[in-house]
Amino acid sequence: MIESLVNHKYTGSLENIYVNAQLQMLLLYSMDWISDKEEILSCRFLNSDIDREKIALARDILIQSIGQPITIKELSRKVAMNECYLKKGFKEMFGTTIFDFYQNQRMEHAKYLLYEKGLNVTDVSMMLGYSSISHFSTAFKKQTGLKPCELLLR
Repeated sequence: MIESLVNHKYTGSLENIYVNAQLQMLLLYSMDWISDKEEILSCRFLNSDIDREKIALARDILIQSIGQPITIKELSRKVAMNECYLKKGFKEMFGTTIFDFYQNQRMEHAKYLLYEKGLNVTDVSMMLGYSSISHFSTAFKKQTGLKPCELLLR
């Protein structure tokens, strides 16, 4: 886990997203160890290292797919896991739904592109795979409380 945190191929905003996700996993594993319980996960199928690795892989695929939206069906096929197990396991391991995790990662990336890189709203919307600027703006405001153009003015 720590090796993948230090030795990765990402740069820029993808590096920020990747490091954040890896740190969340490290925190999860640390909490598991500290709790001194054999299991903190209530899903029986998460007792398997293989299934936990598949769910972690799903998270990594989501991070790598920031600009190309992916369905849960596609994601479950890529990690070879039942959709229901994937959704339940993801929520159990990461404390959030697949959709909410993905949206949060997209909006964090959008904030970086708008605020740090100074890209315009149209470009960011296209880079993140939104079908229209209005869909992006609505999602951004819902997640951050700000319109994308308001972030540009800061």
